[in-house]
Amino acid sequence: MAISGDAQLAKLLEAANVDKDVSAVIDLIDGVLAAAQGSTREDWIDLICQSPDDALRAELLALRDERKTLFKMAKDDFDAAHRLDALRTYLAAKGVDGFIVPRADEHQGENVPARAERLAWLTGFTGSAGAAVVLRNKAAVFVDGRYTIQVRQQVNRDLFEYRHLVEEPVVGWLHDHLKSGEKLAYDPWLHTVQQATHLRSACEAVGAELIAIDTNPIDAIWHAQPHLPLGPVRPHPMEYAGKSSFEKRTQIAEILSRISCDSAILSAPDSIAWLLNIRGADVPQTPLALGYAIINGDASVELFMDERKIAPETLKWLSGEATLRAPGELGDALKAMGNQAVRLDEATAADWLRMKLSDAGATVRVGRDPVAIPKACKNEVELEGSRKAHKRDGEKIIRYFKWLDETAANGDIDERAAADMLLSMRAEDPLFRDSSFETIPGSGPNGALCHYRNTPETNRNLTPGEIFLIDSGAQYLDGTTDITRTTVIGNPTQEHRDRFTRVLKGHIALARAIFPVGTTGQQLDTLARMPLWEAGLDFDHGTGHGVGSYLGVHEGPQRISKAPNTVALKPGMILSNEPGFYKEGEYGIRIENLIAVTEIDAPIGADRKMLGFETLTFSPIDRKLIDPELMTRDELQWLNDYHAQVYAMYADDLDDDHREWLQNATAPIKKKSD
Repeated sequence: MAISGDAQLAKLLEAANVDKDVSAVIDLIDGVLAAAQGSTREDWIDLICQSPDDALRAELLALRDERKTLFKMAKDDFDAAHRLDALRTYLAAKGVDGFIVPRADEHQGENVPARAERLAWLTGFTGSAGAAVVLRNKAAVFVDGRYTIQVRQQVNRDLFEYRHLVEEPVVGWLHDHLKSGEKLAYDPWLHTVQQATHLRSACEAVGAELIAIDTNPIDAIWHAQPHLPLGPVRPHPMEYAGKSSFEKRTQIAEILSRISCDSAILSAPDSIAWLLNIRGADVPQTPLALGYAIINGDASVELFMDERKIAPETLKWLSGEATLRAPGELGDALKAMGNQAVRLDEATAADWLRMKLSDAGATVRVGRDPVAIPKACKNEVELEGSRKAHKRDGEKIIRYFKWLDETAANGDIDERAAADMLLSMRAEDPLFRDSSFETIPGSGPNGALCHYRNTPETNRNLTPGEIFLIDSGAQYLDGTTDITRTTVIGNPTQEHRDRFTRVLKGHIALARAIFPVGTTGQQLDTLARMPLWEAGLDFDHGTGHGVGSYLGVHEGPQRISKAPNTVALKPGMILSNEPGFYKEGEYGIRIENLIAVTEIDAPIGADRKMLGFETLTFSPIDRKLIDPELMTRDELQWLNDYHAQVYAMYADDLDDDHREWLQNATAPIKKKSD
């Protein structure tokens, strides 16, 4: 008689001396499937057994595939009206009149696990920022300017009113539609302290009440909701981190002393990853392990994280660095902090944390995460890792654009194929782990959407005479990359060249900037916009965002933007330099390199220390789109010097065909009068 699947697995587990039963293994696999790449990678197996034989490995992979199929079958068909009715029924049973559904997880991350995609489940909207408010007889979905087209494609307007997240915010809509005496529910895990304060004020202004609810209503009615993710947690070795956890913990403890705090709650997973030199796999495209940590004034750390996802090597790595506690123990730990002054991060700390600390009698001090600035200022090992990662990444970009030049001219390549080819080239690198974000391959009018997302419905061919913008990046063990290049399929128009050259001039102005210590990114932002402003043009996104070291491709608190920002740029910070121009319905242009803030020799006679930027990204800028007559000689000198560096960096490592292509792509450009 054949042994059943569970019995066979149990037998193999026992033979391998695994101290988990079949049900525990199934639970772990369900968590793995809820994590980033859990359905394709196999590096989770050592969470069950470090040295499985072939039979056990095969059985575990078969079980993984079986569970994946079951989850796929269990997914509900999308019926927004039915889901909206179910939510309203649940809310009525709980005695509340409405509920706020943010696109957020408990850590306010940009990338969230599948379990936290509650807004998408309810409305169908899959963008990276947004919210919905559901009242008894009205509902609205809120998105920012990046998604005004997408929301109309994905969300039923008969069910949800469309609103602009910034220009027509949630609090304004609540003021117009909430009635006195009504109760609006919110999940305190999914809103920061500041967000909850604004919502509370909006409710009180109309005589309504904001109610914190224990169980998220979406979780209660989402029957096929994915599990909590259990992506494997790995050490981030010193050869990449450059600084031990002990050194980092000591540094943060000194900061706590300076700001008169006894401890800090670390709610941002990237802060925990940096502090303890660990990386995870819980969310897409960013190597994060979701959890919480408390760092105390004596530099000790309590880590609240599911032990099932922590690999055996990582348990040893953390020994002596942090005390590992179950996630469910966080509430009790907060209750024990009643006599302390505790820092909560203004950007990521859930209002639930404030509530628990306040109930315990702690002094809650909301402000910047004490890890944020030290993490942003990369040490020399991290900077060198970034240089190496960018060098390898640049070689892939060169190969990619040679391929594109040779294959796209006939119009047979579509956006999806173009993006997939670049990903396949990057994946050849042994240090490659993932993309750093979903590639943006904008052809023609799709490029005019600065955060365009390719779908089967929007996918289009790269067409001769049109501009193609591709924004992409990679997560390598030694660094995170992000690069945008704009090219033209065939020949450009004079308008294409004019707009591209103005964007390039702004890019060069920022790359060449010299500025005194204490300067913020907001003060530099104008440099990148001036050439466009001179023609009555502009772009509606920031000029630069911070970038992590094998962490988030979007990392604060530094940025270069029109938006107010008081964070001074400091040596070691990595940012993007990405001015652009977008003509709705026709094309988009963006040129992006990553740059690192660096100390420079001050000019003769200077009376203060000066900073500048080191360019990290080296890849050709499309010469066909450049009008040299619009550029100054200094700008052309910068461009020619940059292209000379690109050629020198790669020429010796390329075959003859690629070297010839690169030589042409980086040839000097001159004005007609020279």
